[in-house]
Amino acid sequence: MPASTDITPRASYPAQLLAVSGRALAQLVRAPSHSRRAMAARTLARHSLWLSAAGAAVIIVLMVAFDLTEIQLMPARGTPSLWPIRILTDFGKDEYVLSVLGGALVVLALVAAGLHGPRRTLLLGLGTRLQFVFLSVALSVFVTEILKYLIGRGRPFVGGTANPFNFIPFEGTGAYASLPSGHAVTAFALAFAVSALWPRLRVFMFTYAIVILLTRLVLLAHHPSDVVAGALVGMVGAMAVRYWFAARRLAFVIRADGTIVALPGTVSGRLKRVARGASAP
Repeated sequence: MPASTDITPRASYPAQLLAVSGRALAQLVRAPSHSRRAMAARTLARHSLWLSAAGAAVIIVLMVAFDLTEIQLMPARGTPSLWPIRILTDFGKDEYVLSVLGGALVVLALVAAGLHGPRRTLLLGLGTRLQFVFLSVALSVFVTEILKYLIGRGRPFVGGTANPFNFIPFEGTGAYASLPSGHAVTAFALAFAVSALWPRLRVFMFTYAIVILLTRLVLLAHHPSDVVAGALVGMVGAMAVRYWFAARRLAFVIRADGTIVALPGTVSGRLKRVARGASAP
């Protein structure tokens, strides 16, 4: 008797791609289900409040006592020897970072749609983590654009003088979009998000973020208080997205004390534990 074969027709590739994409998006908007989400929300609110209060105090001190001195010490804008800094600073540009992350998500979905079983599950687990990183940066950048428009702080030497108190709210041009620094927002949101998922990368990621921050100062694109504000917005934004994922049991777990940590072990290790649990009697 010939061995039986699975003759059940599989869905077409476009249908598989649509299904994979739909599930990836649906998981982000499903109702929160974690039993400790209220405790995590209180912890997030407390940490965000303290971080914001401390950050605001530092921003005010810098604005009053240090911004003017710092920008006067920097090389003139357009100095030819600064070309390596101009290249380096683009690694913190939100359009580039979001394009890379978005492209990675698209490629992952295209590959996962052609796979089945554990290999697809593994890729979708990685995709959830990439969604978290992408949304951490995207939300932070969105909030930043609103703040830039509302605050309308002039960049260093805009108007012809070194005036750190040059504000025209609702002005809406790049010359008056200094606070907060968009590059600092992107770099610190990215650093926080990646470090939250893979703590071993924390030193590398925050070193990258600080380097991006310093390039904005050297290029006279921002005042010191601008980049500190950007770091604050980026981290608080990523913290909020982390809570959103944890409340839906995506990529993170909530401990008994309300703190949020990444799912233990590697993605493949997690999948093995899920498979064993599903097959247990």
